[in-house]
Amino acid sequence: METERKIYIGGSMSIKNRPSVVITGPFTSRSGYGEHARDIFHSLRLLNKFNIKLFDVRWGNCPRNALNLRDGKDLIVSESIVVDPNLISGHNSPDIYIDVRIPNEFQPIGKFFNIGITAGIETTAVSQQWLEGCNRMDMLIVPSNHSKKAFVDTAFDKLEKLPTGGNHKVGELKLEKPMEVLFEGSDDSIYKQLKIDEMDKNVLDDINSIVKEDFAFLFVGHWIKGNYGEDRKDVGRMIKLFYETFANQKKQPAIVLKTSGATFSVIDKESIISKINNIKNQFPSDWNLPNIYLLHGDLTDSEMNSLYNHPKIKTMLSFTHGEGYGRPLQEATMAGLPVIASGWSGQVDFLDPANCILLQGTLNNVPESAVWENIIIPESKWFTVDETQAKDAMRYAFKNSFDFKTNALKLMNKNHSKFTHKHMTEKLGEILDKHMENIDMKQPEHKKIKLPKLKKIN
Repeated sequence: METERKIYIGGSMSIKNRPSVVITGPFTSRSGYGEHARDIFHSLRLLNKFNIKLFDVRWGNCPRNALNLRDGKDLIVSESIVVDPNLISGHNSPDIYIDVRIPNEFQPIGKFFNIGITAGIETTAVSQQWLEGCNRMDMLIVPSNHSKKAFVDTAFDKLEKLPTGGNHKVGELKLEKPMEVLFEGSDDSIYKQLKIDEMDKNVLDDINSIVKEDFAFLFVGHWIKGNYGEDRKDVGRMIKLFYETFANQKKQPAIVLKTSGATFSVIDKESIISKINNIKNQFPSDWNLPNIYLLHGDLTDSEMNSLYNHPKIKTMLSFTHGEGYGRPLQEATMAGLPVIASGWSGQVDFLDPANCILLQGTLNNVPESAVWENIIIPESKWFTVDETQAKDAMRYAFKNSFDFKTNALKLMNKNHSKFTHKHMTEKLGEILDKHMENIDMKQPEHKKIKLPKLKKIN
């Protein structure tokens, strides 16, 4: 005998009949993927339709200390983590499985439905291994239209070797499963406009005491491997263009760099300082160059929001080669901070060009140093900002801070009406309804077998 059950998201369901869900992701990681995984968990929890367990995995070399157990939401994450993988595999496999990682790691262990969630790619194409990973799942979710386009537009020939030597095309590897776009919603109870007396006092006092200028640009993001112009965030080019724009000026702005490599170690800090000095040393020693201030270390979400709101922080800068989404840029807009950013890739979903500056540029082949096996492929391209326009944008922001701020406040109101975590949760519910409402889940019903009485035969 079998009993039939349907996955149903739209209506209420008793705890006993709720589908079991396991989510794999870097829940304890201090990284963008860690934030994304935790947001997905909290959205599913708020839908109140599932019994959820989490399996925590490492994310590169990023610290695994993101959870603050004095915070109620983080405590719920911690208490939902399963340590023993045997508790979520084999006969313990969940009804629904969600994998929040890069696609070559996706594994379909759910009994009835498997979802892959990835930030996607910063370039124009994905690898063969990523397409194969996506096709192992039943449905995919990415955070931006840029990411979806890269998956949809990428295809590889399937080749068969001929007896005579050569290859014969027998098919095409491409994305075969449905893919939905679900933005990364910001927590609007944290990321919002603040008055001076609402700001974190340490952040307020530290910036006031260290940054002598009244106007500072802000950059937030990792400064990872790559020669000049070849690191993904293009931090080196941003610094060089900043120096060239404001060198030897009577009045100069500053840049506050909230950056690091993979860790917050002393060695990492010294490496960042060395990179800045290497760029600075390209200029004549008698030039008066504007100041750059390094923020290297960990800040809480509320401290980051205070940084976005600080009266000396006037504009967010990003000359990134590409983003799967661009989370810090969105968080800055939620606080009303003006933004200058590359006009290509994931961030254009939430950066309205009427209320910020999106820089034009060109698509170029990714450099050899940026190629990453099975992730960033050599055939792909990424974006490089137009340097002249970038300089003009920085000058405009410095000279017209009042007008630029007025437009930023308009963007803040727009994004609070579209890109909060609450709106993300609602959208996730709609996506699950669309793809899972009519899926039958059949569980075997254990029944005792009544055997006939046996008679003794002489």
